[in-house]
Amino acid sequence: MIAELARGPMEILLIEDNPGDVRLTREALKEARVSNQLHTVDDGVKALEFLRQQGIYAAMPRPDLVLLDLNLPKMAGLEVLREIKQDRRLKTIPVVVLTTSQSRDDIAGSYDLHANCYVSKPVDLERFLHVIRSIETFWLATAKLPS
Repeated sequence: MIAELARGPMEILLIEDNPGDVRLTREALKEARVSNQLHTVDDGVKALEFLRQQGIYAAMPRPDLVLLDLNLPKMAGLEVLREIKQDRRLKTIPVVVLTTSQSRDDIAGSYDLHANCYVSKPVDLERFLHVIRSIETFWLATAKLPS
């Protein structure tokens, strides 16, 4: 915890176009024991601009963790993942695919593109909150992330 206090809150980028899922994720992370700052974008193009600190996102921090939906406007989630993992400056950021898809092709495609984790969003509210808390516990409180 001392290292966490020294470095400040964990920066999370949520790439999600569903406002309801954004709200639920924000609420679940608000209850987190680890201090975090949640940033959101609602399409794949904005996601890459945020990650590359371009345009209106020039002053935004580098995320410690990306939560990525696959079903996005403008640029599909798998293409965003491909771009992240091919960019030498971004490829070390852990990417958790958080999507409604349970397609074997999406799961295999995500791991082929070096996703760090694939999680299907439950439709039940309580289970969704549990999933977000589990992600938070592992990626923000347990795993050691690159600085």
